[in-house]
Amino acid sequence: MKIHEYQAKEILSRYEVPMPPFEVVDSPSQARAFAERTGAPIIVKAQVHVGGRGKAGGVKFAADPDEAERSAADILGMDIKGLTVGKVIVYEAVDIADEIYIGVVIDRASKRPVFMVSSAGGVDIEEVASATPEKIHRHPVDPQDGLSREEAAALGGAVDPRPDVARRIGDVIFKLWTAFNESDASLAEINPLVVTPDGDVSAVDAKMLIDDNALFRHEDIAAMRDPSLETDETRRAREAGLSYVKLDGTVGCLVNGAGLAMTTMDVIKHFGGEPANFLDIGGSSTPEKVVTALDIISSDPGVKAILINIFGGITRCDDVARGLIEAFERRPLDLGVVVRLTGTNEEEARELLSEHDLVTAATMDDAVQKVVEMAGRAA
Repeated sequence: MKIHEYQAKEILSRYEVPMPPFEVVDSPSQARAFAERTGAPIIVKAQVHVGGRGKAGGVKFAADPDEAERSAADILGMDIKGLTVGKVIVYEAVDIADEIYIGVVIDRASKRPVFMVSSAGGVDIEEVASATPEKIHRHPVDPQDGLSREEAAALGGAVDPRPDVARRIGDVIFKLWTAFNESDASLAEINPLVVTPDGDVSAVDAKMLIDDNALFRHEDIAAMRDPSLETDETRRAREAGLSYVKLDGTVGCLVNGAGLAMTTMDVIKHFGGEPANFLDIGGSSTPEKVVTALDIISSDPGVKAILINIFGGITRCDDVARGLIEAFERRPLDLGVVVRLTGTNEEEARELLSEHDLVTAATMDDAVQKVVEMAGRAA
């Protein structure tokens, strides 16, 4: 789950990561009031889930309260890469001597967290990695033991040779690791971690991604979800307990289990089709869940035919069949549908479906070839 910069800062502040005082506001007058209270120049920054906010005009320096109010008025309501800015973060501007990048991410290749630090902070780390990869120091972290204070101190020394400054950077690195680990994050970064002229350090920007599968352990973080940034289909799927990813093909896929979903998409491509989505109804489906899933798939105008591919282990095929029948009675579809149900109670399911005008298939290959042909004819 993505969270906003100000939310990442709220989490990091619990771990005493040094940063300028900040507030999140949704009106120009609130930005002005913050500037008046601090009495210092401030930064006004858009809060949307995309990068490149500065290049889009979503980050402004304000020297006084009047300018803070004007800057907030300019940014609020702005469209940045298709997202409307509804709130801004305001914080005191910091004197900058150096800008450091520090971040930790789950590296799928090495199957462990990897810390990355660079003295070339302040820009997209992807640009640094592409143009000057030698400027990034990488450090794999043992997932059992975690990052030690000694390792964190060494990473601090890798980006600044001054002992006092390196110690301060190492302390922030250790706190960032602790926040990452205890929040079940998949990514946490500070860019830049500013080193001031007198050698202090301050996190002026932060980003965190949280593992959705661990949100049940973090009610406070789960409450940070911003539904205004989700599509209606994604929100409905999440609320119904479905895993849904929109793709660009023509074959809608309703399956149970992530492995079967990926296999089904591979087989669709093997037979010349293109999947329109990844939709997993999970291992304990109910008729209501199936109804919602079909509503979501059929609302995509790109979908020309639907494949329902269910393996009945925990999920009972007759439950799925009842859901299908209820869905078609509630909202008749002007789309071709191919159904493959196999496993628990499949005979009962076939008996239920036999009373309705649905194309069935006994094998995955047979089902996919039929649905690809249907989608091709309807395109």
